[in-house]
Amino acid sequence: QVQLVESGGGLVQPGGSLRLSCIASGSIFTTNAMGWYRQAPGKQRELVATVISGGKTNYAESVKGRFTISRDNTKNTVYLQMNSLKPEDTAVYYCNADVDYCGDFGCHEDVEVWGQGTLVTVSS
Repeated sequence: QVQLVESGGGLVQPGGSLRLSCIASGSIFTTNAMGWYRQAPGKQRELVATVISGGKTNYAESVKGRFTISRDNTKNTVYLQMNSLKPEDTAVYYCNADVDYCGDFGCHEDVEVWGQGTLVTVSS
């Protein structure tokens, strides 16, 4: 099967920086879009940023100019560099990927996979 494992969350002061990483593992033969979403307490999950295999990126308006998404296709890894963090960025951040993979029961295309989430807390 396919797994996404995030790392890099933690506590940071306002104005600080964090870098999140997400590694996709399993019998993946193509990783299409990868991205980050977040869910703050009492709110719905929202898109933060996405990057497709060709490198085109998309950002939520609230993070433009502060966050940068990037990917390493050779490692099936996506990163989220977060700068100038604000208290309202506090949330659980989830990695998301659209993959093609082959498992025990055959091959599957455009399967959406989620990570377990990593908590980012911005507070003084």
